[in-house]
Amino acid sequence: MKGIVCEQPGQFRLKEFDSPLIKYGEALVRIRRVGICGSDLGAFKGDHPLVTYPRILGHELSGEIAEIGGYSPGFSVGDRAAVLPYIECGKCIACRQGKTNCCTRLEVYGVHRDGGMQEYMSVPSDHLIKSAKLNFDQMAMAECLGIGAHAVRRSQIKEGELALVIGAGPIGIGVMQFAKVASAKVIAVDLVQERLQFCRENKWVDYAIPAQGEWIKEIESITKGDYPPAVFDASGNVRSMENAFNLVGHGGILVMVGLVKGNISFADPNFHRRELTVMSSRNATREDLEYVSRSMEEGKVDALPLITHRAPLDQIIGRFDSWLKPETGVIKAIVEL
Repeated sequence: MKGIVCEQPGQFRLKEFDSPLIKYGEALVRIRRVGICGSDLGAFKGDHPLVTYPRILGHELSGEIAEIGGYSPGFSVGDRAAVLPYIECGKCIACRQGKTNCCTRLEVYGVHRDGGMQEYMSVPSDHLIKSAKLNFDQMAMAECLGIGAHAVRRSQIKEGELALVIGAGPIGIGVMQFAKVASAKVIAVDLVQERLQFCRENKWVDYAIPAQGEWIKEIESITKGDYPPAVFDASGNVRSMENAFNLVGHGGILVMVGLVKGNISFADPNFHRRELTVMSSRNATREDLEYVSRSMEEGKVDALPLITHRAPLDQIIGRFDSWLKPETGVIKAIVEL
């Protein structure tokens, strides 16, 4: 079988491999789609702190079950499925609480283990979410949208409340869509006007504010000076994440969805005066991906508009560089196998 290996930062290589062996409780999955995430781009550039090389990238995956290795109830050869790419230990304090997304020994496909830029993978069957209604493109988007769904679930935002989402990339858009499913009103903020227009056209937001000039005054105007009760920062930018502390209404919640390498600092008096709740949101759980799949099946969220670029596996080496450039207008690129 064929696969693309990131030998070292900035270097891909097309290689031939033996098909993987499957163990009891696993399924052999014929990979059909791989969504390209910011972490894949970071790994290619050498900016991802956890990736070791050589590594087969790709964790936003969908495929077709080609073989079953025993004890995989509910699955059959030929089923279409999305992959939950987080492999938990099942024993640590987080796993015992059902918080498998932050397992102390978590391993992620495409980061700690080889991922989906290859024709076949062996996957634990309990990390597959099947659907007879969704196509491979939609299922490959389940993990990406699941991060947004997980963040919204953690926020416990209420119907009719305002949610400010900072960052209109794929993760931010996922937050927007699931905030709308929760019947919240959404304010989107981003530096890129085209992304805000994209969100308006798809009716994912009620307000779209370019992060230019005196944009904070627009938030004050919308909220009548109260600021939103829920703020989600999906920017992955230190300055933005620190500024987000000033944008939450008194008694509100700040959810850090984006991730940076450095430290985040804030003024303690401001934090205490507002009695803010600040939380991180990491990855997603099986429950989240099942919820995303149902939401797509029921037409409550739409993943397909996010896919702006695509290429077959054997053309990735020539195109991946271009997906790093903002001027190409990439929101979500998909690899087809």
